[in-house]
Amino acid sequence: MDTEDISEGGIRPTGRAQETTALAAALRLAMGRIVRRLRQAHAVGDVSLSGVSVLSRLAGGGPDSPGSLAELERVRPQAMATTLAGLEQRGLVSRTPDAADGRRSIMSITDTGRTVLEERRSESVDRLAQALDQFTPQERAALDAVLPLLDRLAQRL
Repeated sequence: MDTEDISEGGIRPTGRAQETTALAAALRLAMGRIVRRLRQAHAVGDVSLSGVSVLSRLAGGGPDSPGSLAELERVRPQAMATTLAGLEQRGLVSRTPDAADGRRSIMSITDTGRTVLEERRSESVDRLAQALDQFTPQERAALDAVLPLLDRLAQRL
């Protein structure tokens, strides 16, 4: 266990805990900058990041209920209802009654939703690719090597 230092501010982590905290802060800052810059590249009125995440989940996992989507996205059902209402209003998702339980709805991505999702992905991927072109092959390989760790980190948050 790491030793702790008692000072005016209270107990402060030292050693490995301090290094982990510093790494967490640096990762948060770097990822925040990347997300903000990618978000800035999209037009006003474009689909929100939460909307894109729902479209992506429906495109990859198939139709699902609003409650299940809220759980998977780790948001409150009310927040998911707002996201889905916006997507539905734009014709990006459709709602049908659940065949097994008529009180529930099942959400599906529409062809328009798939098109919007693909365009959004293409824009972001193109922007990232242009930035990565300025990195050396060794730097790109280092970024590629860290991707499984970032995926594992995302799963644990």
